[in-house]
Amino acid sequence: MRRLQITHHLSVDDLKQRHRAAHDPVERSHWQIILLHAQGHPVTTIAQMTTYSTVWIYEILHRYDAHGPAGVGDRRHHNPGQPPLVPPDVREKRDAARDDPPPDGGLWTSKKVAAWLAQELGVDHIHAPRGWEMLRQLGYRSYGPRPRHRKADPEEQEAWKKNGPT
Repeated sequence: MRRLQITHHLSVDDLKQRHRAAHDPVERSHWQIILLHAQGHPVTTIAQMTTYSTVWIYEILHRYDAHGPAGVGDRRHHNPGQPPLVPPDVREKRDAARDDPPPDGGLWTSKKVAAWLAQELGVDHIHAPRGWEMLRQLGYRSYGPRPRHRKADPEEQEAWKKNGPT
């Protein structure tokens, strides 16, 4: 079996020290993998000892080989993620207009908010559920009349409210 050769940027003692000093658990595991490899353990054994897949172990070792100690650690901490769909300036406009009626009058609905949002963002279409999300973020709730039975007798309902069952 051919052994992966990597550049040893740090000595085994330095790797042990970094492994012990790491506070982040992902970084500690990465240093352990590099240390075990530097001590001569094959990747399959390291996989059994650490429960990482061999593919991921190779990735960690290649990262260490290419970037040295700077390539070790959890890179998710530095990933800002995708920018929000609605930029802060558009949110501020919507917050300012929340008490105003929509351009066509009536009440704000998810479709109206989605149409307003599409216009503000300069896109063709935004689906109504996105408008509903924005309404919910602004504190809106869905209020509507309770359903009425079509055969209900209003006089009997009033009598029930006053006296209970007849």
